Amino acid sequence: MVGVALLVVGLSCLGWVAYQYLGTNLVAEHEFRGEASRLRATWSEQQKTDPRGINQPPALPGDAIGLLRIPALGAAYEVPIRSGTALGVLAKGVGHYSSTAQAGQIGNFALAGYRVTHGQPFARLLKLERGDEIIVETRDAVYTYVLDESPRQLTVEDTDTWVIGPVPGDPELKPTQPLITLTTCPDLFHSSKRSVGFGHLVRRERK
Repeated sequence: MVGVALLVVGLSCLGWVAYQYLGTNLVAEHEFRGEASRLRATWSEQQKTDPRGINQPPALPGDAIGLLRIPALGAAYEVPIRSGTALGVLAKGVGHYSSTAQAGQIGNFALAGYRVTHGQPFARLLKLERGDEIIVETRDAVYTYVLDESPRQLTVEDTDTWVIGPVPGDPELKPTQPLITLTTCPDLFHSSKRSVGFGHLVRRERK
């Protein structure tokens, strides 16, 4: 009886691990594609009824606010950007630190994403190089940033919030340009550390 119980527990653990590393990715990738289609349809409708975006309510935690594309990660790479960085939010896309600037604004537009499980949108983030483009599409514009350094070159503790400040590393300095920060775990398992990449805006295209 004890042997059977241990076998059941072992199989259950293996099943849980398999779901975390395979099942959550399949579910999340399907959600990514569906959300991108829904968001574009919503934007199209809003452009008809409220072309200047005057009457749009503020985003709630978990709401999709944009789409992220990184050409160096493949032509098919496209992930929804959601408001907030709670675990449930990150399970459905890349999260925007709500305390930071919006896309294209002066200041720091900071994002977080999983490196493994839940679609692992930042699985290959550490392979990016200086000069790689980070494209953010919103309802009204497409913003192109370029990385100033690879995320693999800087690892900090998850308590080092200076990386998402308006001017990372200099809290006394007033921001003068639109910046972007990308954060993810450097390890394949749960970690208290974060790999960080910084970039700046080089192009804005109105839709």
